[in-house]
Amino acid sequence: MKLITLLAFASALAAGGAESLSQRYAALGELIITNLDSAPFPHPNRAQGHKYNDQFFSAADHYADNTVAIFIPKGFREDGRIDFVVHFHGWKNHVETVLTQYQLIEQLVASGRNAVLVVPQGPRDASDSFGGKLEDPGGFARFMTDVAGALRAGSALKQKEFALGNIILSGHSGGYQVMGSIVDHGDLTDHVTEVWLFDALYARTDQFLAWFDARHGRLIDLYTEHGGTKAETERLIARLKTRGTEFLAVKEADLKPADLKDPRLCFIYTSLEHNDVIHQHEAFKEFLTSSGLGVRP
Repeated sequence: MKLITLLAFASALAAGGAESLSQRYAALGELIITNLDSAPFPHPNRAQGHKYNDQFFSAADHYADNTVAIFIPKGFREDGRIDFVVHFHGWKNHVETVLTQYQLIEQLVASGRNAVLVVPQGPRDASDSFGGKLEDPGGFARFMTDVAGALRAGSALKQKEFALGNIILSGHSGGYQVMGSIVDHGDLTDHVTEVWLFDALYARTDQFLAWFDARHGRLIDLYTEHGGTKAETERLIARLKTRGTEFLAVKEADLKPADLKDPRLCFIYTSLEHNDVIHQHEAFKEFLTSSGLGVRP
């Protein structure tokens, strides 16, 4: 099914206005909205809230939500080992708008990939990159254990035993910080096979590069002209040239699907605006399609 058909279907459902998120995506698969103790928040470091510039974000309004969205696409094949794509949102966002604005579910379904999508609530509608418990040592491993438990308890996979398979870390904008901490701590190192940065390489560059050097997984950095990530990306590219590391650097307009199949280290410059990089050109779907994930039957 083509993505445009899926989007039209989702839009028609949304027009009803009264359905829950789970109902909205029911034709595409099973969406579980749950609350996990191991989710990023609440966290002691934000117990008193957080101030950014002149704006204060209270703990009650922005750091108390432990919502996690888990989506299983229709036709998912469970063979004792489940692959996951865990997506971390950026500033001033929350789970519902992340799913609807960036069309993550539609793009996963359109890709045909056999994986479960996980979207944890980060700082809710706040200007903050802190990843809460998932930045604590062992925090991501605890979180994925609970995600697996939620799948066993509340989905079509109920009571089935399965192991964690490959894990792809995907993040937009401020989502980079928690991803950097996860790869730095080595949580589930043997499982994290890919890292996708959607206009998100603001910092933590040494952590991502160390993961790449040790794991030899695929690292994709999609960056824009004005999103604040171009300078850091160009510094990393220059560094890689100096040490003789092979990589792909290409403009998105010139990118062909086959280009993403082989390179382990990819830098893609896009003319899109910061908030359009995930969905406007279906980049999330393209990264999924070219990934090492299996295909649904």
